[in-house]
Amino acid sequence: MDEREAPARVNAVGPAAASASGSQGPTGTPDEREASRQVQQMFSRIAPRYDLLNRLLSFSMDGAWRRRTASRVADVLERADARVLDLCCGTGDLAFALERRARRGMRGAGARVYGTDFSVPMLVRAREKGQQERARVAEGFVGSDALALPFGEGTFDLVTAAFGFRNLSNYQKGLREIGRVLRDGGKIAILEFSEPQKGIAAAGFRFYFRHILPRVGGAISGSSRAYTYLPASVEKFPAPEVLAEWMREAGFGEVEYVMWNFGSVALHTGVKRP
Repeated sequence: MDEREAPARVNAVGPAAASASGSQGPTGTPDEREASRQVQQMFSRIAPRYDLLNRLLSFSMDGAWRRRTASRVADVLERADARVLDLCCGTGDLAFALERRARRGMRGAGARVYGTDFSVPMLVRAREKGQQERARVAEGFVGSDALALPFGEGTFDLVTAAFGFRNLSNYQKGLREIGRVLRDGGKIAILEFSEPQKGIAAAGFRFYFRHILPRVGGAISGSSRAYTYLPASVEKFPAPEVLAEWMREAGFGEVEYVMWNFGSVALHTGVKRP
């Protein structure tokens, strides 16, 4: 069977090997391996309340952002021969949004969507949700490290990530790995939080992220560390123009980004150059 028809599955999940570039994970982690391990543990711990907190803390806007992302890549999703990977898929919300958009084309066929994450509890929840809505992607959730994907070169026509790319222990390595599994001409779409820099929106965002979100998220999830880590990770994440430049350096062309929600959410897109 053609490799692009059925991407390989693996059951083992674990942190990627460390590199000399240093950790981009939680404060105080000595290297990429430890950063990856700690993030994996945090997200596994909050998996049972993850969806509830996403809706609550985003004021139910997270679903709209994912639908907009799916619309931006609809040209790929509506192709029956296309293969799509949702990276750091969590409980599967973007993967489901992509599949629903795909079904609108080609008389309900559309692209085949897969999802990958290194948190087993997140994947368990994603599969349960997929089975409930009878989504094809329910059988396509794969446990793996985003920095060492178990897929061959050029397997996918589109790779997406929603609010998960920020958690990688090495962003440049993550971009290169996405480029490896994308075919030439394939698309990348990264949806992430961004810190507004000026005005009332910036001040309000920082107050909410640093004071309200950690308290509410910690109380409901039972993990204060996870929701203290979240605003810290957003603060450390590169500005939109920096991420765009890193994408170009990693081999992507036609790179652009749009800002939503008063500049607190950014969607970056690009195309893998031959």
